[in-house]
Amino acid sequence: MRVRPAVLRLTALAPVLFTAVLIAATGVAAPTVTATPLPVTYDFFAGARAELANPGGSLPGTNDFACRPSAAHPNPVILVHGTGGNRQTNWATLGPVLHNAGYCVFALSYGALPGTPYPLNQLGGLTSMIPSARQLAVFVDRVRAATGAAKVDLVGHSEGTLMPEWYVRYLGGARFVNRYVSLAPYWKGQDQTPYLQLESATRALGLDPKAVLPCPECAEEQYGSPFMRQINAGGTPYAPGVVYTNIMTRFDGIVEPWTDGFVPGLRTTNIVVQDTCAADRSDHLSLVSSPRTAALVRTALDPAHPVPVPCVPVAPGLPG
Repeated sequence: MRVRPAVLRLTALAPVLFTAVLIAATGVAAPTVTATPLPVTYDFFAGARAELANPGGSLPGTNDFACRPSAAHPNPVILVHGTGGNRQTNWATLGPVLHNAGYCVFALSYGALPGTPYPLNQLGGLTSMIPSARQLAVFVDRVRAATGAAKVDLVGHSEGTLMPEWYVRYLGGARFVNRYVSLAPYWKGQDQTPYLQLESATRALGLDPKAVLPCPECAEEQYGSPFMRQINAGGTPYAPGVVYTNIMTRFDGIVEPWTDGFVPGLRTTNIVVQDTCAADRSDHLSLVSSPRTAALVRTALDPAHPVPVPCVPVAPGLPG
């Protein structure tokens, strides 16, 4: 097993973090509502630019609480970002893609470190995943109440593939989730030894690592941690009744090994993007924003109406 230091995940999102510290405080702006198709960009970092242009806001096509699901797509789709992200940073592609396909699309920010000033409080996915799962539960309830939908579908990236399973398994979410699509998942956990060593050094100084280190959730991802044991209780991470799709890339570069997300199960489909297109060199970031992934996600959400998946070159989002 290769080590994936927690710091690598935060470094990968450095452009997002840098963008956030440049912007001035502002209220949450409502997304633009339009009857015409929204433009779609296939660039992961467009989400950071959206945050710069509309600080603390929502992407066009998302978080319209007046949206009413159609008969064709009765379940609202909730997008769940990864470590260091927020409701805009991960979804510049899939937000408009799913909106244009006729879905009611919602995205939340969760897991910001408490007591941090703006704009640092806009960086989510950093606290323990258990309170983050409670935030997701509140958001799902709000979406269901606003739309009248009995269930929702989830699409998550990175930590946003793992944290929601706590909601599904331990907070009653299995009653309200129909389909659960994971981009770059790691159901088996990850090797967070360097972060655990940093926690130990912090304790040796008489400090509480959960209070002074920037990523309490990182320790929960460690192979065999109490959190991971509960996620995989009963020999599987999957909850009965929920339909799962895992979409992975061999060139992930952050989830290492990438096979930590490849877990067979009932009502579960595992997709490796290179299996059908050698030109796809997606990494952990560009996987979220490629036209191939967009088609795969649409099919996972509506398998009765599969979308052709183009075989086109997809470059890594990160250098090297």
